[in-house]
Amino acid sequence: MQLRHDCQLTSEEYVKQRAWESASLLRCPEHPEGGCGFARHTAYARVEPPGMWIARWYCPEAHLTFSLLPDCLASRLSSTLGEVEDVADAVEQRAGSLEAVAEQLRPDIEAQGAVRWVRRRVAAVAVALKALKGLLPDVLGSVAPTLVEVRAALGVDTVLCSRR
Repeated sequence: MQLRHDCQLTSEEYVKQRAWESASLLRCPEHPEGGCGFARHTAYARVEPPGMWIARWYCPEAHLTFSLLPDCLASRLSSTLGEVEDVADAVEQRAGSLEAVAEQLRPDIEAQGAVRWVRRRVAAVAVALKALKGLLPDVLGSVAPTLVEVRAALGVDTVLCSRR
């Protein structure tokens, strides 16, 4: 299970400082009263960004691991939040087809895989923008769920990083 690691570091700073080593989870989320044998477990590496590791703990009673995902990283996607937002922004601002944007962003993989990669990120941003509209109805109630509109309404350069 992934949990939020509340830290203000960029992904580069997180890697440089090896911040996963000092990350802490004081008690088991499943057994806050203790007694379950909750202990630090082996960290695991993320594909992106290079050198990124995620701190992890294990509850033997629940047979679950708990990972502390730093604020700069996207959950369930191998990217930072900023990179995910950049992909969605490129699609939102595109002049051509989604396939053309995907090919431009991911020339290293075949077209079909690149389109799936882009669609996963765009879908995640769309969900986040709709959730934000629900959480901030007084600010975003009349705003279209687009990055341009939400950024303007919130007065920020990036939505995902600033709102996490």
